[in-house]
Amino acid sequence: MIIFDASTLILLAKIDLLELFISNFQEKVLVPESVALEVAQAGYEDSPLILKLIKNKKISILKTKNKRQSDKLMIDFNIDQGEADAISLAIQENMRFIATDDRNAIRACKILKIEFITAIAILIRAFEKQLIDKNEALLKLQRLESIGRYGKAIIADAEKQIKGGI
Repeated sequence: MIIFDASTLILLAKIDLLELFISNFQEKVLVPESVALEVAQAGYEDSPLILKLIKNKKISILKTKNKRQSDKLMIDFNIDQGEADAISLAIQENMRFIATDDRNAIRACKILKIEFITAIAILIRAFEKQLIDKNEALLKLQRLESIGRYGKAIIADAEKQIKGGI
């Protein structure tokens, strides 16, 4: 199982990789209830796609049982509700991964010893599995660079992995 926060969900939708990832991921894809509400209420241009995937049960919504834990995570790591709920659910459900691109959520995952994956890592993995070709991967990386908050070293490393690959 993998649980997404809003940042990675939206980034993958923006680079047209979310549906491909979900269709090739063998386990359940989950979002906290707060993330589903955030995506629906915020009116992102990619909201209709994400909401369609939820409606078609490609993405499942999971309710956080421990609100106190989420509140503490928000304060301790300076993260928003969606990120806190994703981390809380990972602890609650003993999940393997969180998909997040939020810097503070990543820091929380490292401290709490929860594995995480970013949109760039998912992009690289899609390329390695030959779900997309090198040119498409580089275009999607370029798009992530323009819409995400990635350091130059992260983008350069991802580009190197793609160019050095298949």
